[in-house]
Amino acid sequence: MSGIKLAVIGCGKWGMNHVRTAYNLFGNGLKYCADSDADLKEKINRISSEIKFTSDIKDLIADPEVNAVIISTPAESHFEIAKEMLLAGKNVLVEKPITLNSDEAKVLNKLSKEKGLILMVGHLLLYHPAILKLKEYLDSGKLGKLQYIYSNRLNLGNIRTEENILWSFAPHDISVIQFLTGCIPDEVSATGAIFVQDGIQDTTLTYLNFKGNVHAHIFVSWLHPFKEQRLVVIGDKAMMVFEDTLSENKLQYFRKGFEIIDGLPVKKDAEFENIEFDNTQPLEIEQNHFAECIKNSSTPRTDGVNAIEVLETLERAQKDLIK
Repeated sequence: MSGIKLAVIGCGKWGMNHVRTAYNLFGNGLKYCADSDADLKEKINRISSEIKFTSDIKDLIADPEVNAVIISTPAESHFEIAKEMLLAGKNVLVEKPITLNSDEAKVLNKLSKEKGLILMVGHLLLYHPAILKLKEYLDSGKLGKLQYIYSNRLNLGNIRTEENILWSFAPHDISVIQFLTGCIPDEVSATGAIFVQDGIQDTTLTYLNFKGNVHAHIFVSWLHPFKEQRLVVIGDKAMMVFEDTLSENKLQYFRKGFEIIDGLPVKKDAEFENIEFDNTQPLEIEQNHFAECIKNSSTPRTDGVNAIEVLETLERAQKDLIK
């Protein structure tokens, strides 16, 4: 897209996904990659020798041509780097969680408004075509009244030392559930367990209760023998399941549920249907959305307010964990 001059800050495992995607989308519009590990320069050069590599973010701050940055550094550094970029007049897409507390996120959001800049958080699943298709089915009434959502995000590692499993995995699920319900929960509770490192939960179970008798739970763990990413959405007419770890048929629609007949609940158990959705990679959609918001001065789907709402739910869960 013309007009975008981009820098990626943080070129680790996920950062390199941003680099590759950005180069495919914007070509030479990806001007800089920055990382404290100078050995990554060779890896960047294999993507394109035209991308400037630096270990000092002041280089891209000083370049007035750079108007957008993607921050994919460890979460504890997000606030300071994002603040520095906004003060330098750069539009910012920062990976989740945007910061490690909602007060810092509010500072960034206020600063972006004052500067007239785009601030966006990488709640990637809100750009996943399957989640957007599920939201379409829910909004059209095909599931009926929303009743219950549950999400399992389970794997073996990678264990973090700077954040617990709730902060590492659950932002994905909280962002999706609040997107599907269209609101923040009235009640939040959480339990967890510590096994590997003192003070850092390895597994948590979070309960969210929303207005209208809508309930949800989120189970996350990095002590699990296999990878599972499953989202189940239940309405009073039908149900949907999104299982991202499957190689095919990831999204399914079930005409199942209960009907009250003569005062008694009767099970309705019809065949399921595999639902097709666009196979464009969510990261590509996310980066394109960022660029479009910069071009049109429009509000991102995952703007600063969205980031704050997710953080506040995380904080309510974390507070319950440490009672």
